[in-house]
Amino acid sequence: MESISGRSNGGRPTGGQPTGESPGSLGSRTFDSRTFSRRWVLGAGATTLLTTGLTACGSGDGSGGGSSTITAMVYGDDAVKVQTAAVDRFNKSAASKSAKGKVKLEKVPGSDYSAKLRTAMGSPSAPDVFFNWGGGSIKAYQEANQLIDLTDTIADDPVLKSGFLPSVLAAGGLGGRNYGIPMRGMQPVILFYNKSVFAEHKLQPPTTWAELQDINAKLKAARITPFALGGADTWTELMWLEYLVDRIGGPEVFAKIQGGDASAWGDPAVLKAAETVKELIDDGAFGSKFSSVSYVNGGAPAVFAKGKAAMHLMGSWEYSTQLGKFPSFAKNNLGWCAFPTVEGGTGDIRNVVGNPTNYWSVNARTQNKDAAIAFLKDCASETYAKALVANGDIPTTANAAKLLEASPNPEFATFQYEMVEKAPAFTLSWDQALGADIATPMLTEINKLFVGKSSPSQFVSALKELK
Repeated sequence: MESISGRSNGGRPTGGQPTGESPGSLGSRTFDSRTFSRRWVLGAGATTLLTTGLTACGSGDGSGGGSSTITAMVYGDDAVKVQTAAVDRFNKSAASKSAKGKVKLEKVPGSDYSAKLRTAMGSPSAPDVFFNWGGGSIKAYQEANQLIDLTDTIADDPVLKSGFLPSVLAAGGLGGRNYGIPMRGMQPVILFYNKSVFAEHKLQPPTTWAELQDINAKLKAARITPFALGGADTWTELMWLEYLVDRIGGPEVFAKIQGGDASAWGDPAVLKAAETVKELIDDGAFGSKFSSVSYVNGGAPAVFAKGKAAMHLMGSWEYSTQLGKFPSFAKNNLGWCAFPTVEGGTGDIRNVVGNPTNYWSVNARTQNKDAAIAFLKDCASETYAKALVANGDIPTTANAAKLLEASPNPEFATFQYEMVEKAPAFTLSWDQALGADIATPMLTEINKLFVGKSSPSQFVSALKELK
């Protein structure tokens, strides 16, 4: 898939059509096409569910004694070839025979995926297994009792229990329970820097906020904007608040918000993060025209690659974006590091924010849970991980480290893998973790903060009203 937000597992922008939806999409760049309301699922969707009963599901025979074929609905982008191969492999396997079931893959074009899934989940032909983004993307289905709780299944199965990086596996759940199995590559947010600019001005990547401020001062003295920021796309601004709240107050702050505690927006870490953002803006850290610069159309990546800005906070897809648009820069001068600590903060520098990966979840109405679980286990296999690496992705499996030499950039691949592997916490992007009814107004308030239409205290007050 070529979309504004990336071709495969999420979000690696390549400058495609602006209305596309990425499987790992972030924020407003894809939000409209993916937005669905909890009211729809719990209302119209639930009504349909009640009128059609709870017995029919997938493409099976409906015998009630176990369907011979189950359906797996997946986001139909370029990366779907990995899932296609997995289905072919599973259908020929002993595991398929043992479970007395095969899998039929239903590929849905990206721009239609969420709407088609929503409709299907309230119909007699609901998929047995379906692709999702974890967190808020499945919350309505979980609340409508449409998902199988996989927590005990994972705990009792050594393949699933030890097959994936713990922080990624946990990020696919809700309320401490597992509802998804990782099935694509990881997408952490990373602080990228221009090695040429840093070398010219004798700078080192910052590890603390004080170091970052010192770097900003030296860059501004040299008439170089410290950070590229595509502020025309609000999701780029969201990344700053996600990391600052983590570094100042730890991952627990947003975990409370994600858990439904709106009062947690009033945590001092949120106000401090907003104040820090305002200081950066007032200090010119993003330049004076960032709100008119877009990431989607390639503006921010160009500013960064051409040395007009020295750093860029962006998802891991920045590497492939630069490789496509400015290959010499990507190969020779693109550097990367962790987001720095904030003095006095409680967040660990190893904590990560972003999109851990995409997930398979299992419909509670499936007539062949054994086949569904057996199919999901293939995602932990080395064969599956190799296919992801060949596709340019970084697997979230525990066995992936030894496979990364085959990636397009082993050094960057290893950095990403170890970053996620060692992360005490991997916070799912806020707009993915929260339901659309909260995420959409949240993004609006974030943009108001960045463009100066609200103060940090007004920003916090507005967020506390989001329920």
